[in-house]
Amino acid sequence: MTEYLITFNDEWVQEHTEEQIKDKAAAAREVLDDMRAVDALVFTNGGLDRSTALFSVEARDGEPVFSDGPYVETKEHLGGFCVVDVADDEAARYWAGRLATALEWPQEVHRFRGPGQVRQARPAV
Repeated sequence: MTEYLITFNDEWVQEHTEEQIKDKAAAAREVLDDMRAVDALVFTNGGLDRSTALFSVEARDGEPVFSDGPYVETKEHLGGFCVVDVADDEAARYWAGRLATALEWPQEVHRFRGPGQVRQARPAV
């Protein structure tokens, strides 16, 4: 199995009313439920935009320097993403197509080059 990142940029999405966003969320949840049913979904979160940026950090003289802004100048901001673990590019294409159709905005797909790192299970309290 291979992991893929399926993303959309906030700038690719036209303005929506609150009702339209609720409808899109419901449509996306159906696709995510289908991903879960076949154990393809690793992680997802679609709640990112320019307003969620908290700070930036860069290294200066070997030390982290944090700033509340200005942020890196870019025309694009990640709007949301999901990571899927599927057999091949064709399966990733299928899920990205389902999301693009459900949400009615573009998706971009990246294949991870190798296995990632996962958080260790937390001990029971």
